[in-house]
Amino acid sequence: MRGRRCALVIALLLPFTVFADEIQAPQSRLSELLSSDSDAGFAKAIEPRAFVFPEDHGPHPQFRNEWWYITGNLDGEDGRRFGFELTIFRFALTPSLPAAESNWRSNQVYIAHFAVTDAGRERFYAAERYSRGALGLAGASAEPFRVWIDDWEIAAVAEGQPERWGLRAADPGFALDIALIAAKTPALNGIDGLSQKSAEPGNASYYYSITRWETEGSLRIGDDAFRVSGLSWLDREWSSSALAADQLGWDWFALQLSDGSELMFYNLRKLDGSQDEHSAGTWISADGSSTHIDREDIEIEVTDTWDSPEGGQYPSAWTLELPDRGLSLEVRPVMADQELFTTVRYWEGAVDVRGERHGAPIEGRGYVELTGYAD
Repeated sequence: MRGRRCALVIALLLPFTVFADEIQAPQSRLSELLSSDSDAGFAKAIEPRAFVFPEDHGPHPQFRNEWWYITGNLDGEDGRRFGFELTIFRFALTPSLPAAESNWRSNQVYIAHFAVTDAGRERFYAAERYSRGALGLAGASAEPFRVWIDDWEIAAVAEGQPERWGLRAADPGFALDIALIAAKTPALNGIDGLSQKSAEPGNASYYYSITRWETEGSLRIGDDAFRVSGLSWLDREWSSSALAADQLGWDWFALQLSDGSELMFYNLRKLDGSQDEHSAGTWISADGSSTHIDREDIEIEVTDTWDSPEGGQYPSAWTLELPDRGLSLEVRPVMADQELFTTVRYWEGAVDVRGERHGAPIEGRGYVELTGYAD
C-alpha cells in the first residue's frame, strides 16, 4: 500500500529538526507515532485528482511526505536468485521555509533504504542513508525525473513511452546498477488513485504503481559481480496523513504472475490483530487494465511464521484466495530472514508464488512488506 508508507516515513522523520547539525532519529515503534497532528498547513488527499505523467513521477512538495519504492526479483546468468529493494522517502518538516541566508537551511529530509537478498547463499544485506534536501545532497526533480541521496538514485534515462529509468546504489558490501523499461502504464490504486486509509477525511494518499518493468544490469556482492535480469515493481505515493490510532501495521503484497497479471493488496491490522475495513488492493490484468479490490474480495491466511533472533514473530507463508478472479495462491519467502534494522525495524523481502487460476497452474514472484510485528 503505500499509504501505509506514511507511517514508516513519520517514524523515520518526526524526531528530526530543520537546523540539526547532525540528523539523528531513535528507533521508534510505529504505532506510537501514527497519531501525529503535525500535518497542519500541508495539502491533503481529499478527493480524486487527475494524474499527469511523467510530471507526477516527480516531487509534490505541498504534501508532507512521499516515496519512490522499487522492488524486484533478478536472476544471474548462472541462475542464481536475487531480490532487491531501493526506497527513497521525502519528508517535509514544515509546510514552508522562511527566507534565510544559509544554503544549508532546508525543510526537506530524505531517507533511503537499500537491500539485496542473495537467495542462493541465504544472505541478506541492507543499508540506510539520510540527508537534508540542500546543497545537492539529496532531492527530487520532475523534468527530467530524478530522485537521489548522494550517489543513490532513481532517474529517467530517456523520454517517451515506455518509461526508461536507471537505478543505482552502492554500499561497501553490495551494489546494484540496473536499467528498467516499463512494460505497463501506471495503475491507479484506490478509487481513481485516491487511497483511503481510515474513515477520517484526508487520511488518505494519492497512489499509483507501475507493476512490471523489464530489468537488467549488474549486481555486486563483496568481490563477486553478476549480470542480472528480471522484473521490477514501482510504488509511488504522497500524502500528509497518518494511520488511525487503532491501526498497528500492515502486510503488503506485490505479486507478478506468469500469465502477465499482477496483484497488489495491503492488509491493515488493528491493535487487536483484526483486519481493518480500509484494507484494499488492485488487480492488474495482462493488458494493463486495473480493478479495485476491497477487503471482502480476498481471503488471506497465514500458514507459517518466523521468529526473529532479535525478538518478534512475523508471518512467513500465506494462502491468498481471490474468487472473482478464479485465483488461489501460496506465497512463501525465498528465505525467512529478510528483516531490515534501519531507523525503524520491519521485514521486506522476495517471495515465490504458486497456485491455480481457473483450475490451471500459475506461478510468480513478488515482494512482501510486514510492519508492526516487532518493537
